[in-house]
Amino acid sequence: MTLISPACRDALQGWLEREKSLAGRAENTLTAYQGDVSEFLSFMTLHHGQSQGLTALAKITVSDMRAWMAQSRNGGVGARSLARKLSAVKGFYRWLADREGFEPTAVLSTRSPKFQKKLPRPLAEEAARDMIETVELQSLTNWVAARDVAVVTLLYGCGLRISEALSLTDSDTPLGATLRIRGKGGKERIVPVIPAARDAVDTYLKLCPHTQSPDAPLFRGVRGGALNPRAIQTAMAKARMQLGLPATATPHAMRHSFATHLLTAGGDLRAIQELLGHSSLSTTQAYTAVDTAHLMAVYNRSHPKA
Repeated sequence: MTLISPACRDALQGWLEREKSLAGRAENTLTAYQGDVSEFLSFMTLHHGQSQGLTALAKITVSDMRAWMAQSRNGGVGARSLARKLSAVKGFYRWLADREGFEPTAVLSTRSPKFQKKLPRPLAEEAARDMIETVELQSLTNWVAARDVAVVTLLYGCGLRISEALSLTDSDTPLGATLRIRGKGGKERIVPVIPAARDAVDTYLKLCPHTQSPDAPLFRGVRGGALNPRAIQTAMAKARMQLGLPATATPHAMRHSFATHLLTAGGDLRAIQELLGHSSLSTTQAYTAVDTAHLMAVYNRSHPKA
Protein backbone atom coordinates (compact mmCIF):
# COMPACT_ATOMS: atom_id res chain seq x y z
CA MET A 1 0.00 0.00 0.00
CA THR A 2 1.37 3.38 -0.98
CA LEU A 3 1.55 5.37 2.23
CA ILE A 4 1.28 8.80 0.64
CA SER A 5 -1.12 9.44 -2.24
CA PRO A 6 0.16 11.14 -5.42
CA ALA A 7 -2.05 14.15 -4.71
CA CYS A 8 -0.59 14.57 -1.21
CA ARG A 9 2.92 14.04 -2.49
CA ASP A 10 2.40 16.74 -5.13
CA ALA A 11 0.89 19.07 -2.54
CA LEU A 12 3.83 18.57 -0.21
CA GLN A 13 6.26 19.30 -3.01
CA GLY A 14 4.31 22.45 -3.89
CA TRP A 15 4.51 23.67 -0.30
CA LEU A 16 8.23 22.96 -0.08
CA GLU A 17 8.84 24.89 -3.30
CA ARG A 18 6.83 27.78 -1.89
CA GLU A 19 8.88 27.72 1.33
CA LYS A 20 12.08 27.76 -0.67
CA SER A 21 11.17 30.52 -3.10
CA LEU A 22 9.09 32.87 -0.94
CA ALA A 23 10.28 32.17 2.60
CA GLY A 24 13.89 31.48 1.64
CA ARG A 25 14.17 28.30 3.70
CA ALA A 26 17.56 26.63 3.77
CA GLU A 27 18.01 23.18 2.20
CA ASN A 28 18.49 21.54 5.59
CA THR A 29 15.25 23.09 6.81
CA LEU A 30 13.37 21.91 3.71
CA THR A 31 14.73 18.39 4.15
CA ALA A 32 13.52 18.37 7.77
CA TYR A 33 10.11 19.71 6.72
CA GLN A 34 9.75 17.03 4.06
CA GLY A 35 10.64 14.26 6.48
CA ASP A 36 8.33 15.53 9.23
CA VAL A 37 5.27 16.03 7.02
CA SER A 38 5.85 12.78 5.10
CA GLU A 39 6.00 10.93 8.40
CA PHE A 40 2.72 12.56 9.46
CA LEU A 41 0.97 11.71 6.19
CA SER A 42 2.21 8.12 6.36
CA PHE A 43 0.86 7.78 9.89
CA MET A 44 -2.56 9.02 8.83
CA THR A 45 -2.64 6.43 6.03
CA LEU A 46 -1.91 3.61 8.49
CA HIS A 47 -4.20 5.10 11.13
CA HIS A 48 -7.19 5.17 8.78
CA GLY A 49 -6.27 2.05 6.84
CA GLN A 50 -6.26 3.72 3.45
CA SER A 51 -4.27 6.23 1.45
CA GLN A 52 -5.19 9.76 2.44
CA GLY A 53 -6.09 12.02 -0.46
CA LEU A 54 -6.54 15.76 -0.12
CA THR A 55 -10.23 15.37 0.71
CA ALA A 56 -9.41 13.01 3.58
CA LEU A 57 -6.72 15.36 4.90
CA ALA A 58 -9.32 18.10 5.16
CA LYS A 59 -11.32 15.89 7.55
CA ILE A 60 -8.58 15.11 10.07
CA THR A 61 -9.90 15.44 13.61
CA VAL A 62 -8.51 16.38 16.98
CA SER A 63 -8.58 12.69 17.86
CA ASP A 64 -6.42 11.91 14.82
CA MET A 65 -3.89 14.52 15.91
CA ARG A 66 -3.76 13.12 19.43
CA ALA A 67 -3.21 9.62 18.04
CA TRP A 68 -0.29 10.84 15.92
CA MET A 69 1.33 12.67 18.81
CA ALA A 70 0.85 9.70 21.15
CA GLN A 71 2.38 7.32 18.63
CA SER A 72 5.32 9.67 18.16
CA ARG A 73 5.98 9.93 21.88
CA ASN A 74 5.65 6.16 22.32
CA GLY A 75 8.18 5.78 19.52
CA GLY A 76 10.75 7.73 21.50
CA VAL A 77 10.30 11.19 19.94
CA GLY A 78 11.11 13.83 22.54
CA ALA A 79 8.94 16.83 23.31
CA ARG A 80 11.29 19.26 21.53
CA SER A 81 11.42 17.12 18.37
CA LEU A 82 7.66 16.59 18.39
CA ALA A 83 7.11 20.34 18.71
CA ARG A 84 9.29 20.82 15.63
CA LYS A 85 7.35 18.17 13.69
CA LEU A 86 4.01 19.72 14.69
CA SER A 87 5.24 23.13 13.56
CA ALA A 88 6.08 21.71 10.11
CA VAL A 89 2.70 19.99 9.85
CA LYS A 90 0.87 23.19 10.81
CA GLY A 91 2.83 25.17 8.23
CA PHE A 92 1.89 22.67 5.53
CA TYR A 93 -1.76 22.69 6.61
CA ARG A 94 -2.03 26.48 6.60
CA TRP A 95 -0.84 26.52 3.01
CA LEU A 96 -2.96 23.52 1.98
CA ALA A 97 -6.14 24.83 3.62
CA ASP A 98 -5.74 28.18 1.90
CA ARG A 99 -5.19 26.49 -1.45
CA GLU A 100 -7.97 23.88 -1.11
CA GLY A 101 -10.45 26.03 0.81
CA PHE A 102 -11.05 23.97 3.95
CA GLU A 103 -10.97 24.76 7.66
CA PRO A 104 -7.76 23.45 9.31
CA THR A 105 -8.82 24.13 12.92
CA ALA A 106 -8.26 20.57 14.16
CA VAL A 107 -4.61 20.69 13.12
CA LEU A 108 -3.82 24.30 13.93
CA SER A 109 -5.45 24.15 17.37
CA THR A 110 -3.28 21.21 18.45
CA ARG A 111 -1.11 22.32 21.32
CA SER A 112 2.62 21.89 21.09
CA PRO A 113 4.13 19.73 23.85
CA LYS A 114 5.86 21.69 26.56
CA PHE A 115 9.59 21.36 26.96
CA GLN A 116 12.35 23.14 28.83
CA LYS A 117 14.14 25.46 26.47
CA LYS A 118 17.87 25.02 26.51
CA LEU A 119 19.42 28.42 27.05
CA PRO A 120 22.74 28.96 25.31
CA ARG A 121 25.82 28.91 27.49
CA PRO A 122 28.31 31.62 26.54
CA LEU A 123 31.94 31.46 27.48
CA ALA A 124 33.45 33.85 29.99
CA GLU A 125 35.38 36.68 28.34
CA GLU A 126 38.74 35.22 29.33
CA ALA A 127 37.68 31.76 28.12
CA ALA A 128 36.62 33.19 24.74
CA ARG A 129 40.05 34.80 24.32
CA ASP A 130 41.75 31.60 25.42
CA MET A 131 39.74 29.61 22.89
CA ILE A 132 40.90 31.80 20.02
CA GLU A 133 44.52 31.50 21.14
CA THR A 134 44.37 27.75 21.78
CA VAL A 135 42.54 26.79 18.57
CA GLU A 136 45.64 27.99 16.71
CA LEU A 137 47.67 25.21 18.34
CA GLN A 138 45.51 22.39 16.99
CA SER A 139 47.23 22.19 13.59
CA LEU A 140 50.89 21.91 12.68
CA THR A 141 50.15 23.45 9.27
CA ASN A 142 50.54 27.21 9.55
CA TRP A 143 47.84 28.20 7.08
CA VAL A 144 45.30 25.78 8.59
CA ALA A 145 46.02 27.14 12.08
CA ALA A 146 45.59 30.69 10.77
CA ARG A 147 42.36 29.69 9.02
CA ASP A 148 40.85 28.27 12.20
CA VAL A 149 41.80 31.38 14.17
CA ALA A 150 40.22 33.60 11.50
CA VAL A 151 36.94 31.66 11.54
CA VAL A 152 36.62 31.56 15.33
CA THR A 153 37.54 35.24 15.58
CA LEU A 154 34.73 36.09 13.15
CA LEU A 155 32.27 34.03 15.17
CA TYR A 156 33.14 35.86 18.37
CA GLY A 157 34.11 39.26 17.00
CA CYS A 158 31.15 39.67 14.62
CA GLY A 159 28.54 37.35 16.12
CA LEU A 160 28.33 35.18 13.01
CA ARG A 161 26.83 31.75 12.71
CA ILE A 162 29.39 29.26 11.47
CA SER A 163 27.36 28.81 8.28
CA GLU A 164 27.56 32.56 7.69
CA ALA A 165 31.31 32.68 8.22
CA LEU A 166 31.87 29.75 5.87
CA SER A 167 29.61 31.26 3.20
CA LEU A 168 31.98 34.22 2.75
CA THR A 169 33.84 34.32 -0.56
CA ASP A 170 37.08 35.86 -1.74
CA SER A 171 35.03 38.76 -3.12
CA ASP A 172 34.32 39.80 0.50
CA THR A 173 38.01 40.52 1.04
CA PRO A 174 39.83 42.53 2.04
CA LEU A 175 37.42 42.96 4.92
CA GLY A 176 36.36 46.52 5.53
CA ALA A 177 34.84 48.23 8.53
CA THR A 178 31.54 46.41 7.92
CA LEU A 179 30.40 43.17 6.33
CA ARG A 180 27.11 42.36 4.61
CA ILE A 181 25.82 39.01 5.86
CA ARG A 182 22.97 36.95 4.44
CA GLY A 183 21.53 35.00 7.34
CA LYS A 184 18.61 32.66 7.93
CA GLY A 185 15.73 33.06 5.53
CA GLY A 186 17.89 35.17 3.23
CA LYS A 187 17.68 38.10 5.64
CA GLU A 188 20.56 40.53 5.17
CA ARG A 189 22.26 42.54 7.88
CA ILE A 190 25.33 44.73 8.21
CA VAL A 191 27.80 43.85 10.96
CA PRO A 192 30.86 45.83 12.03
CA VAL A 193 34.19 44.05 11.67
CA ILE A 194 36.63 44.55 14.54
CA PRO A 195 40.34 45.03 13.70
CA ALA A 196 41.24 41.67 15.26
CA ALA A 197 38.95 39.89 12.79
CA ARG A 198 40.36 41.81 9.81
CA ASP A 199 43.91 41.03 10.93
CA ALA A 200 43.13 37.35 11.43
CA VAL A 201 41.61 37.03 7.95
CA ASP A 202 44.53 38.94 6.38
CA THR A 203 47.02 36.63 8.07
CA TYR A 204 45.15 33.57 6.84
CA LEU A 205 44.99 34.87 3.26
CA LYS A 206 48.74 35.52 3.19
CA LEU A 207 49.41 31.93 4.22
CA CYS A 208 46.65 30.14 2.29
CA PRO A 209 48.22 28.16 -0.59
CA HIS A 210 45.06 28.03 -2.71
CA THR A 211 44.44 30.42 -5.58
CA GLN A 212 41.95 33.19 -4.92
CA SER A 213 39.06 34.01 -7.24
CA PRO A 214 35.98 36.18 -6.58
CA ASP A 215 33.48 33.31 -6.44
CA ALA A 216 35.68 30.91 -4.49
CA PRO A 217 34.97 30.24 -0.79
CA LEU A 218 37.10 32.37 1.49
CA PHE A 219 37.79 29.52 3.88
CA ARG A 220 39.20 26.39 2.26
CA GLY A 221 39.65 22.81 3.28
CA VAL A 222 43.07 21.22 2.96
CA ARG A 223 42.29 20.09 -0.60
CA GLY A 224 41.08 23.52 -1.66
CA GLY A 225 37.34 22.98 -1.52
CA ALA A 226 34.89 24.78 0.73
CA LEU A 227 35.71 24.32 4.40
CA ASN A 228 33.49 21.81 6.20
CA PRO A 229 32.17 23.17 9.50
CA ARG A 230 33.18 19.89 11.09
CA ALA A 231 36.83 20.96 10.82
CA ILE A 232 36.19 23.99 13.05
CA GLN A 233 34.06 21.96 15.44
CA THR A 234 36.88 19.43 15.80
CA ALA A 235 39.55 22.07 16.35
CA MET A 236 37.43 23.74 19.03
CA ALA A 237 36.69 20.38 20.67
CA LYS A 238 40.42 19.74 21.03
CA ALA A 239 41.03 23.26 22.32
CA ARG A 240 38.28 23.09 24.92
CA MET A 241 39.71 19.82 26.27
CA GLN A 242 43.08 21.50 26.72
CA LEU A 243 41.43 24.47 28.42
CA GLY A 244 39.16 22.37 30.60
CA LEU A 245 36.04 23.97 29.14
CA PRO A 246 32.65 22.18 28.99
CA ALA A 247 31.24 20.48 25.90
CA THR A 248 29.04 23.54 25.38
CA ALA A 249 32.10 25.50 24.20
CA THR A 250 31.15 25.09 20.54
CA PRO A 251 31.33 27.39 17.50
CA HIS A 252 27.78 28.56 18.21
CA ALA A 253 28.76 29.37 21.79
CA MET A 254 31.13 32.00 20.41
CA ARG A 255 28.12 33.77 18.89
CA HIS A 256 26.29 33.55 22.21
CA SER A 257 29.36 34.96 23.90
CA PHE A 258 29.46 37.88 21.45
CA ALA A 259 25.88 38.84 22.39
CA THR A 260 26.27 38.33 26.12
CA HIS A 261 29.54 40.22 26.42
CA LEU A 262 28.15 43.16 24.44
CA LEU A 263 25.13 43.34 26.73
CA THR A 264 27.29 43.01 29.82
CA ALA A 265 29.36 45.96 28.59
CA GLY A 266 26.21 48.08 28.34
CA GLY A 267 25.15 47.35 24.77
CA ASP A 268 21.56 48.01 23.74
CA LEU A 269 19.45 44.87 23.35
CA ARG A 270 17.76 46.20 20.21
CA ALA A 271 21.11 46.95 18.61
CA ILE A 272 22.36 43.47 19.49
CA GLN A 273 19.20 42.05 17.94
CA GLU A 274 20.11 43.76 14.66
CA LEU A 275 23.71 42.56 14.84
CA LEU A 276 22.59 38.97 15.34
CA GLY A 277 19.93 39.17 12.66
CA HIS A 278 17.06 38.06 14.90
CA SER A 279 13.50 38.81 13.83
CA SER A 280 12.25 38.67 17.41
CA LEU A 281 13.67 40.45 20.43
CA SER A 282 12.69 37.48 22.59
CA THR A 283 15.14 35.33 20.60
CA THR A 284 17.92 37.79 21.35
CA GLN A 285 17.06 37.74 25.03
CA ALA A 286 17.51 33.96 25.04
CA TYR A 287 20.94 34.40 23.47
CA THR A 288 22.19 36.57 26.29
CA ALA A 289 23.14 35.57 29.81
CA VAL A 290 23.62 38.51 32.12
CA ASP A 291 23.48 37.81 35.82
CA THR A 292 20.98 39.59 38.05
CA ALA A 293 23.69 41.38 40.03
CA HIS A 294 24.99 43.04 36.87
CA LEU A 295 21.49 44.05 35.78
CA MET A 296 20.83 45.62 39.18
CA ALA A 297 24.14 47.49 39.01
CA VAL A 298 23.20 48.91 35.61
CA TYR A 299 19.74 49.78 36.94
CA ASN A 300 21.08 51.56 40.01
CA ARG A 301 23.62 53.45 37.95
CA SER A 302 21.31 54.47 35.12
CA HIS A 303 17.75 54.83 36.40
CA PRO A 304 16.86 58.49 37.01
CA LYS A 305 14.95 57.60 40.20
CA ALA A 306 17.72 55.43 41.64
